[in-house]
Amino acid sequence: MRYTRKEAKSWAREKMVGQWTTMMTPFSTDGELDLRGLASNIERVLQLGTKGLGFSWNMGEFWSLTHEERLRLMEAVPPLVRGRALTAFQVTHTSEREVVALARRAQELGYDLAILAAPYIMTKTEEQVLDFVSRVANQVDLGLAFYNSPQFGIVLSAKALSTMADLPTLVAIKEASFNLSLSIDTHLQAGAKAVVSVPDEEIFFVGEPYGIHQQVMFANTSDWRFDTPSRHDYVRFIDLATRGDLEEARALYPRIWPVKRVSRKWWGKLAGRTGGALPVQMVKYWGELVGMVHGPVRPPVLPLTSAEMTELRSDLEPLGLLQGGQERSKGGRASYGPAIIAP
Repeated sequence: MRYTRKEAKSWAREKMVGQWTTMMTPFSTDGELDLRGLASNIERVLQLGTKGLGFSWNMGEFWSLTHEERLRLMEAVPPLVRGRALTAFQVTHTSEREVVALARRAQELGYDLAILAAPYIMTKTEEQVLDFVSRVANQVDLGLAFYNSPQFGIVLSAKALSTMADLPTLVAIKEASFNLSLSIDTHLQAGAKAVVSVPDEEIFFVGEPYGIHQQVMFANTSDWRFDTPSRHDYVRFIDLATRGDLEEARALYPRIWPVKRVSRKWWGKLAGRTGGALPVQMVKYWGELVGMVHGPVRPPVLPLTSAEMTELRSDLEPLGLLQGGQERSKGGRASYGPAIIAP
């Protein structure tokens, strides 16, 4: 580890800066882990200047992996990254013992952080979540980042998140409720105790009047979806904004907005169709189109329809994003998985 329990918060304040990515978990056409694809994706993302990589996130389909697959993925990452960026691994589970075991293994393997969300299914109150996270923190030395998201069945208040931030090894909060008032309140109430990050660029501008300075984008898929190996506008924007250079960031944002507009269209479209589930199928196929190796989604997520694939590609083509994945995407439907919903 790069820090002791007492040093965890100061380490995070110094090192958690700039853009952190969310890596998908690639699968082969027969549904197995594709570690060669993972290696290719890591190399591509590192070219963009991203500071940290998050694995087994919600977008990384941790919920579909067996215990053995989670460990295999966890163990595969460090030799591929080779210390060229910081790394975090999601250890969320409904079992306290499993969370602790996963976090300890991540620590042994040299990960910088473990990310933890509410233990879904039986978690109905903030008190339960606070107790669960506290129990984990007391047994694990690795710094924890809490993921506040409705995807886990409960969204904690800013007050509860501030209380959680008193834990010595709770070093960061990913406030992903997409409730702007809650995000601002979390920054204001917990920001002095832990690194707070809202995974949307809007926070840099709306937070400015409140004196909010978000030092890290922890984490999203916008770097490898928005940027190309020769054009790093998104990562540059995040670097500027997280340093507090908002004037320069504002000047750069018009170059990002056309891609953001397409992303918002599809995010809303898929979330509406699935009752609010994260659009993993859209993000995976988008990645295939721009040159990443992602393969199919796993159940219970359903793939895009043939019509949706065609429409998404048509939306992205004028933006110059297909230059790296144009040839791959001709066969992308096969690698992505057959559409099983009628267009």
